[in-house]
Amino acid sequence: MAEEADFERKMVGGRHSDDDTEVFKSKNLKAERRRREKLSSRLLELRALVPKITNMTKPTIITDAISYIHELKSRVQELSDQILAMEATINEHEQQLERSEVDVAQEMKNWGIEPEVKVSKIDTNKLWIKILFQKTRCRFTRIIEAMTVLGLVPADMSVTTSKGAVLLTSHIEVMDDGMQGTERIKELLLELITTYD
Repeated sequence: MAEEADFERKMVGGRHSDDDTEVFKSKNLKAERRRREKLSSRLLELRALVPKITNMTKPTIITDAISYIHELKSRVQELSDQILAMEATINEHEQQLERSEVDVAQEMKNWGIEPEVKVSKIDTNKLWIKILFQKTRCRFTRIIEAMTVLGLVPADMSVTTSKGAVLLTSHIEVMDDGMQGTERIKELLLELITTYD
């Protein structure tokens, strides 16, 4: 009993008057206060990130955040499914294009159309060309780019497509450094159109 009375005498405002115990409790209170402040600030951050939170109580913030995360997960799944569907459509479209290119090549062969190049000299630096080649993606652009690199500048061009083939006729001007003779130009153009087959 004397010990209990002694203990109660040492208590002042809920604190022990014993120095060690007072420091110990004081550290715990400070740590607990920091923990609560940190938790409170994290809840405020969470509230700021989740647009649907209207109530400020802890359980509501956490419940709303969980609901929002579930919504985001389902949205991510929807978008992933859409991307997969788009990729499948693109792959299917590319396969159709490849099949159509094969069909075009076959059509050209079925009609007995062979790649052909004719070059005729008009003037000292002017030529007339006729190129017959297989119709495929980007081929025309590649041919024009290669002609430009060779120093052949197309003018008055006519392009016709039929039965899987492209007929290109043009008057071309040969740059000074591009004049290599009509036979050499014919060989280069023929090599060019057969290389892309």
